Amino acid sequence: MTKILFVCLGNICRSPMAEFVFRNIINKRGLSGFIDVSSAATSPEEIGNDIHRGTREKLKSLGIPFSRRAARQMTKGDYSRYDYIIGMESSNIRDILRITGGDPDGKIHLLLDFTDRANKNIADPWYTGDFDKTYDDILEGCEGLLQKLLKHIDN
Repeated sequence: MTKILFVCLGNICRSPMAEFVFRNIINKRGLSGFIDVSSAATSPEEIGNDIHRGTREKLKSLGIPFSRRAARQMTKGDYSRYDYIIGMESSNIRDILRITGGDPDGKIHLLLDFTDRANKNIADPWYTGDFDKTYDDILEGCEGLLQKLLKHIDN
């Protein structure tokens, strides 16, 4: 089973949105037995909090299933537990590398690196208020990530 951890600053907006969007995509494709998805934060600021209201509203408007959850902070041990650790923006990558102590196995990526927009950030809707744009970027990244994973599953 391939294990994926989506990571953002607080684990209440972007990373849980990516978690639920990607889980919805893989469930619809019958791949839930092959891919496991979770999310975490780089910061302790929101630990224990549920997903942001804007994320809930966006997912609900699209019919994407989600559940109550508690934000958690990424740990160094997550590096060995996950095959892919995917940050939403470059500052997340810096913080992930600080937490993990490096990336010797090449597991750490930006989500948009799986698209034609490599090295681009997904804006934080906590600051922008634009959950629609965040969703569009996350969906594009998740679809690109799935295409990469399908190459490995099919082999």
